[in-house]
Amino acid sequence: MANPKKRDAKPSRKESAATPAAAGSAAPIPEGERSSLPLLVRWFQSQTVRHALAMCRHVRKLLNHQRDILSADAIAAISAAIQTLRGAVDNGIGRAGLEQEMKNLEAAANKWFKPYPNASARENVEVLLVALTVAMGIRTFFLQPFKIPTGSMQPTLFGVTSQNLLTTPDFKKPSGWGAVKEWFGGVSYVHKVAKADGVLTSVSAPVKLLIFNLWQTITVGEQEYTVLFPPDYGEQPLEMRAGWTERPGARVPPIQFHAGEDIVNLRVVAGDHLFVDRLSYNFSSPARGEIIVFATKNIPDLPQDQFYIKRMVAMGGEKVQIGDDRHLRIDGKRLDAATPHFEKVYSFDPKTPPLESHYSGHLNDKVAHKYYPQMFINLARLFPDESAVFEVRPDGYMVMGDNTMNSYDSRNWGDFPASNLIGTSFFVYWPITDRFGWGYHR
Repeated sequence: MANPKKRDAKPSRKESAATPAAAGSAAPIPEGERSSLPLLVRWFQSQTVRHALAMCRHVRKLLNHQRDILSADAIAAISAAIQTLRGAVDNGIGRAGLEQEMKNLEAAANKWFKPYPNASARENVEVLLVALTVAMGIRTFFLQPFKIPTGSMQPTLFGVTSQNLLTTPDFKKPSGWGAVKEWFGGVSYVHKVAKADGVLTSVSAPVKLLIFNLWQTITVGEQEYTVLFPPDYGEQPLEMRAGWTERPGARVPPIQFHAGEDIVNLRVVAGDHLFVDRLSYNFSSPARGEIIVFATKNIPDLPQDQFYIKRMVAMGGEKVQIGDDRHLRIDGKRLDAATPHFEKVYSFDPKTPPLESHYSGHLNDKVAHKYYPQMFINLARLFPDESAVFEVRPDGYMVMGDNTMNSYDSRNWGDFPASNLIGTSFFVYWPITDRFGWGYHR
């Protein structure tokens, strides 16, 4: 049997140092329940250690927030409990001891801290603000979402497209699983039927909340028809897509509708929504053929507050020509389907006329008028024929749309400075089509 006197022996110097830290809480932990491993190792190994340190930080943060409204006794009691728990962690106390010290700290905090009014609401607001801050940081420095409203990059990336179903009366709107698939494909419908005879008098612009369309009103006679959550119509408003007007902002004509007649019946497909990589071009320059996003600021003949997406075809100091064979020439060298990033652009059959929303190479004015003499006026003002040469400014870029039949690009307004560059296309996140993700690179 052990000698009883040993139990009353004077504690060692090490034990004496540990005793005050545990005063008023758990009894000193036997040496066998202590760990001699470094704190960093124990932090990785023990969830209890991680929780204990996190609790110390959290309570200390609350103490700093309330220090000016707490009494001296409260500050002393909470500080002592924090120091006791931290000391237990530093001294390698075992799991049971740490859990007891955490209970003691929790009890002290509950006893002395002043309760916050509407605590759960404050916490939710704090979480929301942190989330918004993180999201804004990602958007500013890493990935920024963009949507494509126009068809200038089709068929690589699509803008908003629509089909007027009044011209296709046999069209059957899908139901069940087919409707679900269409929704994920970005398809929506706008359909209104006249309840009484009347004349079309007005179409309101969609009422927005942030980036969302809430409703839109069509007035026929004395009756108003509300379109809830109308789709994004892109560059052409509802009036144009329904065939009522030919240009944005034009006054709608007084079209007569009879009771039971379709006022509008549209199938609208959302344009591609994608993330733009804003980080990479801080460390490297764009490569020829990459799809880039740039600001229109200080570019003549363009709106000054927008962002365009095109394919970069030439860079600083290069001389550009557009051949009558629909191929670009950079410093006299012809680009073709073997050029990286241009495999699809130059995949067309040279015997086939250029077509809207098809890969057709690049057109100069002469070739555009050859195929469609009544359609185009200054499609490529700076490139009237293959002899025209444009030299890109030293720090500039030249861009062109893949939909060469319908792209207002550098063929008309020239180049832009490198400072306008935003980033490169990265990932299509909506709608879920064959272009989803990195599918548009295929």
